[in-house]
Amino acid sequence: MEKIRAIIIGVVIWFFGVSAFTLSFFIPILHDAELQANLVLFLTVIPLVWFGTKIYFLKGAKTKGFWVGLTFFFIAALLDALITVPLLIIPNGGSHLEFYADPGFWCIGLLFIGVATLFGHLKKKRTTEFI
Repeated sequence: MEKIRAIIIGVVIWFFGVSAFTLSFFIPILHDAELQANLVLFLTVIPLVWFGTKIYFLKGAKTKGFWVGLTFFFIAALLDALITVPLLIIPNGGSHLEFYADPGFWCIGLLFIGVATLFGHLKKKRTTEFI
């Protein structure tokens, strides 16, 4: 696994995900702003992880998509612990425990892993069809 590339892509995915989550609070569409932000994040993560996984595999990496998705999710979870929770969650009355105990967090994590795994599976299928 090209660890540095995976880490950099994971940081970029996290940055755009947190940006979309935060910006969604400034465009009130639903009455529940937190639900809206989570929905925006959920819908944003799909193309971000898909594109990030595509970039990761551009140089012919042989890693399984599952491990790429797990790495992206680990990076996001780490940056959430170091940056997102202290700067965005705690000032609004939340905590690390509440953040990581939220089922939505784990659904997003499964989405990270699932999208990257699907991309890796489809990429492998495409390359083996032509051999």
